[in-house]
Amino acid sequence: MIKIKAIAFVCVFLFCTKSFSQVNVDSILVVNPADSVLRIKNLNPYFTLHVDSTLKYQYEINKEQEKYYWFLKNTPVGLRINKDNGTLTFKAEKSYFLSGRLKYDYEYKIALRVQNLNDPDDRVDTSFTLLFYNTEIIPSRLKPTVTKTLYVDEGDTVSFKLQCDNGSFPIEEITYLSNYPVKSLTPVNKCNDDFTWCAPFDFVKDADKNKEKQLEIYFIGTNKFHNTDTAAILIVVRENINYPLQLLEFEKLRSDVQKYVVQLKSSFRLVDKKIKKNKSARTTFDLVSASTVLSGAVLSSLPGDNQAASKIMPSVGVALVPVKEAAAPLNNYDQNTATLIRSSIKRLEYLLADNMLISERDPEILNKSRKLKEELKQTQIQLIDIPLAEENASPKELDEYFNDPKINKKYKVKR
Repeated sequence: MIKIKAIAFVCVFLFCTKSFSQVNVDSILVVNPADSVLRIKNLNPYFTLHVDSTLKYQYEINKEQEKYYWFLKNTPVGLRINKDNGTLTFKAEKSYFLSGRLKYDYEYKIALRVQNLNDPDDRVDTSFTLLFYNTEIIPSRLKPTVTKTLYVDEGDTVSFKLQCDNGSFPIEEITYLSNYPVKSLTPVNKCNDDFTWCAPFDFVKDADKNKEKQLEIYFIGTNKFHNTDTAAILIVVRENINYPLQLLEFEKLRSDVQKYVVQLKSSFRLVDKKIKKNKSARTTFDLVSASTVLSGAVLSSLPGDNQAASKIMPSVGVALVPVKEAAAPLNNYDQNTATLIRSSIKRLEYLLADNMLISERDPEILNKSRKLKEELKQTQIQLIDIPLAEENASPKELDEYFNDPKINKKYKVKR
């Protein structure tokens, strides 16, 4: 009985195994039909080449190559494909890049098509990318727009642009160092920034040789790999006058001279009036004396008792002469003083007119200031004994008195 059961189990097992194998075979035939869709089996979507390298790549399809045609679109110069077998070839010659026909680090996207010659619908459209890189590292350089040596004067402004000749790795940051603490008026951080610096008037010291000082500036450009390039600029600063300060000093000196002229005109008017008053008194005494003498002469010629009076009156006229000298003495000192003051005023006024500034930045400002200062000091020393009058008269009133025709005639030099 046991043998019969064993034989039955083996038969059932063999039947099931045969049925299962039959089902698997049928399923395989249904799931894996014949490969009828055209496709490229070894498509490479990205190629990277360096200069003077050669590319040769064989495309393969899942069908017979003889019935299909290969071609490219948007191809860079030098790239080709065999229309019959799909062999892609390219030689990256350096002349292409030197002439600008090809570019480094630029992704060329190229269209690729494989087409059945007999069936227009049997084709594949795809694309791949081609990029070139350079194995030669071209350094980046800083290029200031000025020469290596500049000559400027104190008060001048230095301004130039920091250009960059970028190579394989562009300059990303610029800093600068100097042998003296200077600061650009404009920020200097990157290429094409302007360096602007104004040389102060006190930059050159008295102890500096030849009255000039050398400023050395080093501009340092850095790329992303911290490689640097340095450009050195030498600025020779020569001593120059502080024109704004000199202009203030000149204006103050000119104002002092004008104020002193006004004071001298006031003193001149007082001295001239004193001279005129003294002259009027002396003239009065002279007229009285002459009248007395004349009256005595007239009385002596008349009949009667007028003989005594005619003898006394000439004596009275003679006696008035010492009285005149005592009451209104002839003062040549005042006359000379007035003449001296007037000539000093004329000289200072001429000096003011002759030393006016002729432009916004007169190069002769130092000489003109020196002349005004020397003449003012010399006049003040010459007139040191003459007290300066402080009148309430306005400058216009004093000018009218000083330039009065009668006054001019009175003090006119006689030849």
